Amino acid sequence: MSYNYAERVSQMESSVIREILKVTERPEVISFAGGLPAPEMFPLKEIREAFCHVLESGDPSVLQYSTTEGYPPLREYIAARMREKGVEAGPDNILVTNGSQQALDLLAKLFINPGDVVLVEKPSYLGAIQTFRSYQAGFVAVPADNQGIDVEAMELAIKRQHPKLIYLTPTFKNPTGVTMSLERRRAVADLLGKFETPLIEDDPYGELRYCGETLPPVKSFDIAGQVIYLSTFSKTIAPGLRLGWIAASRELIRKLVLAKQGTDLHTGTLVQRAVQSYLENSDVSGHVLAIRKEYGRRRDIMLEEMQKNFPDGIFWTKPDGGMFLWVTMPDHFDTIQLLERAIEEKVAYVPGAPFYPDREGLNTMRLNFSNSTPDQIKNGIRRLTRLFTSCMN
Repeated sequence: MSYNYAERVSQMESSVIREILKVTERPEVISFAGGLPAPEMFPLKEIREAFCHVLESGDPSVLQYSTTEGYPPLREYIAARMREKGVEAGPDNILVTNGSQQALDLLAKLFINPGDVVLVEKPSYLGAIQTFRSYQAGFVAVPADNQGIDVEAMELAIKRQHPKLIYLTPTFKNPTGVTMSLERRRAVADLLGKFETPLIEDDPYGELRYCGETLPPVKSFDIAGQVIYLSTFSKTIAPGLRLGWIAASRELIRKLVLAKQGTDLHTGTLVQRAVQSYLENSDVSGHVLAIRKEYGRRRDIMLEEMQKNFPDGIFWTKPDGGMFLWVTMPDHFDTIQLLERAIEEKVAYVPGAPFYPDREGLNTMRLNFSNSTPDQIKNGIRRLTRLFTSCMN
């Protein structure tokens, strides 16, 4: 049967990363492709105890429908976290979502009409590009460097293109690992005061800092209420819980509630209550510190191995946190075509081009260091080195 799909279906694309992960599930392949946390760092015992505690309470409402906004004590916890970051927020400013990916979809549903423009960094998070494109958005991509987005180019793009939304990941950006400087965070917030364009600040990695000083979110400088802040428990607890949140003005939260009601009514009651129990009764700070220590060690090993082994002419970022670093090859390389040979060498990465809305960056790639053991990192970098050396000779 031939279905008569909506026009927007033609804009939907399969995630390049998900397709690569299907190929790299073979145990002999060392994969730097997925943005996966280390499963051995999951607080399995504590989460099991939290679910048991909630289920053994005898309260049947833990399995009942609930409010769209989210479990009130969890929203209060998140609001308190936001206040610690310098953001004025109460429970009414918080919407609990099925991961921050759902948050992106809800915001796209609210703001984007076919043909509207979204301003993104170059490169930008693939999942955000995929979501906005599915709502038939166009893009204006603004250059970024090791200090974050080029604010002057951003202002010029806003004046010329009149974007409906701005999307930024200021801290340990996926895919490059770059963090926007404090000066540019203030400059971006000041820039928003000149225009009426909402800015989505996506911050899934902010807790994963391994060196340097913690920087306040752009939203902490937001006077006009134009910054919409997203984050998640996927990187600090576990991604399988699918629990994230939006922090925004009460007016926008009310609209987002309506959008979410039409999507899934509410995020799972049992999961929310179990996570709240975990947050109340476990050593959350100690767990996050353990993650930072281990991921920082893995980052250092990857950087050391690249420095020792990669041929001249290859460059990479040195992130202060997060889960990724970004490799730039000589101009003639095509990392999409090279991927097949990499998999033959039993190592995988994500080509950089899909992180650009216009498919630039053919000579770039993203490497993940959080999901591989130190030995896997060493062996994987050596396999990439053999591949790169053979291509450059």
